[in-house]
Amino acid sequence: MFEGRKLLIATKHQKERVIAPIFEEALQVECFVSTKFDTDTLGTFSGEIERKDSALETLRKKCVLAMQANNCDLAIASEGSFGMHPIIMFATADDEMMIFMDSKNQIEVIVREISMDTNFDATELKTKEDLMAFVEKVNFPSHGVILKSSKEKYKALFKGINTKENLLKHFNHLISNYGSAYVETDMRAHYNPTRMKLIEIVAQKLLKTILHQCPNCQHPGFSVSRVNKGLPCELCHAPTQSTLSFTYQCKKCSFEQVDLYPHQKTKEDPTYCNFCNP
Repeated sequence: MFEGRKLLIATKHQKERVIAPIFEEALQVECFVSTKFDTDTLGTFSGEIERKDSALETLRKKCVLAMQANNCDLAIASEGSFGMHPIIMFATADDEMMIFMDSKNQIEVIVREISMDTNFDATELKTKEDLMAFVEKVNFPSHGVILKSSKEKYKALFKGINTKENLLKHFNHLISNYGSAYVETDMRAHYNPTRMKLIEIVAQKLLKTILHQCPNCQHPGFSVSRVNKGLPCELCHAPTQSTLSFTYQCKKCSFEQVDLYPHQKTKEDPTYCNFCNP
């Protein structure tokens, strides 16, 4: 279905470095990137262009618009969001989504991965000492940073800073003109090796999902549609909120299949039982 076709990787941040080798080897496609569509028009991490849609809607638009601009029918795109972890309190997270779209065969496969392995951070500061303490904490210079005059409605912005010389030059400019500076981690993949590593993991997860075919019609992308709770407590046997099974569904023929005990656990610890430990 995919062998010999060209696969567009919709990025301007060098994500093809980790995505292309995975898909070229497994699907026998020819990956390419293009400048005909600027993915930054849908939003930037630095804030000069606000992302107006949800991460999923932006992801789909990125893929569709890139395909239209390049007159191709096979593409991959990814979208990252950074902030507080959706479950774990006081933890920051990198929420990465990736899409594989084949308009010729009407295939859309989407995967998601949330990781706490991120250097995402930002702060306002006024002294060189505070600046150096911040950049050391976020793994500068292997990881780039952004400097601007304020968090919002800023008049000056410097992106992709990954040398001490440029860091101090731009910082001194902001202090001289605005009295303070706002520094944040540059979360673009080519300036953030930690994020690039997660993108590679997500790409591998996407490939695995594509290769998982529907047992009924052999359509690619047979994936989890529902997570079913109810794993029984090992003490009282009452259903808990832990995962009992996954329901897989084919997007083409709607065939469903239940995978019992997907985490290789048949009972849950009473600690997580609302009856034993209310």
